[in-house]
Amino acid sequence: MREFFTGPVIKTELLVVWLEKHGIAAIQEFTDPAAPDNDDLDREARVLVPEADYDRAWQLFFADRQDEL
Repeated sequence: MREFFTGPVIKTELLVVWLEKHGIAAIQEFTDPAAPDNDDLDREARVLVPEADYDRAWQLFFADRQDEL
């Protein structure tokens, strides 16, 4: 697995769902696993994707979309 994105839980949860809808089995993990799980939406987490899917995930999420202009 390769780290794809780090940010607040509210964003990482949405990203994991979005990647799964595109056939990429992403997982989310907290950057500080020792911190209490108190439903803090700003708690920092990271999204990991399989190494084989990293380039495709990057293209889907970060590449400029010319067809949207």
